Amino acid sequence: MSALICGSMAYDTIMVFHDKFKEHILPEKIHILNVSFLVPVMRREFGGCAGNIAYNLKLLGETPLIMATVGHDFEPYANWLSQKGLSSEFIRILDDHYTGQAYITTDEDDNQITAFHPGAMSFSHLNEVPNNRDISVGIVSPDGKDGMQSHAEQFAEQGIPFIFDPGQGMPMFDGDELLKFLELATWVTLNDYESELMQQRTGLTLEQIAEKVEALIVTLGGSGSKIYTEGKCIEIPAVAPKAILDPTGCGDAYRAGLLYGLINELGWDVTGRIASLLGTIKIEHNGTQNHKFEFENFKNRYFESFGSTF
Repeated sequence: MSALICGSMAYDTIMVFHDKFKEHILPEKIHILNVSFLVPVMRREFGGCAGNIAYNLKLLGETPLIMATVGHDFEPYANWLSQKGLSSEFIRILDDHYTGQAYITTDEDDNQITAFHPGAMSFSHLNEVPNNRDISVGIVSPDGKDGMQSHAEQFAEQGIPFIFDPGQGMPMFDGDELLKFLELATWVTLNDYESELMQQRTGLTLEQIAEKVEALIVTLGGSGSKIYTEGKCIEIPAVAPKAILDPTGCGDAYRAGLLYGLINELGWDVTGRIASLLGTIKIEHNGTQNHKFEFENFKNRYFESFGSTF
């Protein structure tokens, strides 16, 4: 069995501003904002939600399948996936477009300013969820709007349980569209900001959203996460990082942990803790796909962090 990861593939250009944005943005001048940040540190990384989630899930020993649309510049990324043992079978190359491009500037407070060019991602609806593979679970993560909607419908039609992870794609959808996703999805995962936006646009409380799915997962950064399921709220503690180097991709790592728990039918207490630890390991490394570990070492750190094993 495998997980189908629907979402973006992108090149991330990550820049580090050695100061704080708030020291250089004047609130009273926000209407005529014209600011430049010197970024002496810059890296180009492989990224995108689908790529990041699949990379992390592979580290845990699973065999995820990525479904995405990419551009004519995808060859270096394709070579990277091959080196990591990840299949490109369901990645469609569009020769007239670029692969998605994210330009991310991070300050010393871990705040981020991101510009994103979707490129080929806008045509994700050209892909269809395959019906001839042993797919046990899926995820609809940030992608082209039409693609996210059609893939959610296709998962539901095929009876494949899936996570709805709107992420930075949330602003594309109005309340009715989000309610439709809630009807189709099996689980929903949001960060703290997204949960507020979801409540505002749907008119539902978190408890009411949770009633529409099997579980609602809300991540709270350094404060851990909460899993609303079966009328209760499970508190998942955060794992203290050994270092905080780069927050980019932590949410994707967390979601890979969720998928691992679902594939292996682990309880939410354990699944949430696996996700929490995976997010922490990511933040200890620069880039979204540069961390690595042996599975046995991951289990040892899980025991050190939570006093139990899985």
